[in-house]
Amino acid sequence: MVSSRTVTALAGLFASLLLGALVWWQFDTLAFFLFVPFVPFLLRGTGGRTGDREGVRACPACGFETTNDAYDYCPRDGTRLE
Repeated sequence: MVSSRTVTALAGLFASLLLGALVWWQFDTLAFFLFVPFVPFLLRGTGGRTGDREGVRACPACGFETTNDAYDYCPRDGTRLE
């Protein structure tokens, strides 16, 4: 199954290419295509495991994640957040 982040990135890339083609057709310039390779860098996050993201704590039992320091325990099942 494809993640929502991947779908969003692909939709953004497709929209950027479409907009670039329309600008090229209207103004007859390829300068807009220079920005297309940077779209993935604009949309990327830290990714990876939960421990790789700074300040995010997660419940090992159910996967609940939060950056709020008020939570020491999972509100779903009471497990201590890591």
